[in-house]
Amino acid sequence: MSSWTAAHVAAIAPDAPTAPIIGAHDVRPVADNLDIWDAWPVQQRDGAPIELANGAQLWMALAAPHFADPDERHGRARIHLFHYRGDRWSHVGPAMPDGFSPGSREWSGSAIWDEASDDVILYFTAAGRRGEAAPSFEQRMFSARARLSEAGGLTGWQDLREIVTIDPDHYMSTREGGGIGTIKAFRDPAWFRDPADGRPYLFFAASRAGSTSAYNGVVGMASADPATPDDWVIAPPLLSADGLNNELERPHMVVYEGSYYLFWSTQRHVFNPDGPTGPTGLYAMVAPAVSGPWRPVNGSGLVFANPATAPAQSYSWMVLPDLSVTSFIDNWGDGDERRFGGTFAPFLRLWLDGDRAGVTA
Repeated sequence: MSSWTAAHVAAIAPDAPTAPIIGAHDVRPVADNLDIWDAWPVQQRDGAPIELANGAQLWMALAAPHFADPDERHGRARIHLFHYRGDRWSHVGPAMPDGFSPGSREWSGSAIWDEASDDVILYFTAAGRRGEAAPSFEQRMFSARARLSEAGGLTGWQDLREIVTIDPDHYMSTREGGGIGTIKAFRDPAWFRDPADGRPYLFFAASRAGSTSAYNGVVGMASADPATPDDWVIAPPLLSADGLNNELERPHMVVYEGSYYLFWSTQRHVFNPDGPTGPTGLYAMVAPAVSGPWRPVNGSGLVFANPATAPAQSYSWMVLPDLSVTSFIDNWGDGDERRFGGTFAPFLRLWLDGDRAGVTA
């Protein structure tokens, strides 16, 4: 297991890369009375988004009705479908039918197109349990299959199964209390196929068992034999931020020019306040293989941050194989007034060169 340490975060340069400012012209709602946040495309096995017959890409995002307090959205989150074509987003509707998901809410995941069956396989987080009296923060990871409809939606959902269960030797239970930013994690399954040997992996946000720190975020891992890709075996964490940071959210892997990049998002307020603390941003490690050894990109792990004048303007970044980066608009603009965007942020593009990275101009 590799570590992301206080010494790495202390090495963040004062002139570290930052994302461009998001302005009012960028805040374009995708549907009436609907806020969205964490988003991901339906991907081919190599990570590229699939293309529908009409040329659109099929995407998923967490969505909820608009609330005066944006934090309330987490208690009503469902996965919705969207089409993306020609720089335009259109809302399709909820991905799964009412009553199908085993949770009281649906949280982040990933989705792939299975070329053998023509199914879409969704890997997602079930938060809480269906029918619970009050929303809990228990998290379980599931997969399910559906067929693509002629209209570019998903139908015939089936084969709902729990992917992996918590190994208490390595991962902490999520049944304890807490609130947004302090809860423990077992969520955000991101599917990846190693081009070196075809082995499938799932990377996920988790919390280290046995830690003496409240800040014990890790990137968890499961893998499967290519011959039986639905039979996942949980493994020890790939990366630990024990003592440094509580949440390494939406971890995912991209291979570029022979190097393996493990990306994750985190926020300033989930760092250990004893310091050092990093900005809200996209972070990464790089290695020659999944097995490592892993070293921090840019010497610190920070790929880019939100700008200092708008430190929470976007979040939940996902890097695609072409190095385009999606996220959602969070608290945009400067000043003290909270302005939750609740929509897709403009795409960014990275440059990667070994263990160096940044945002293209």
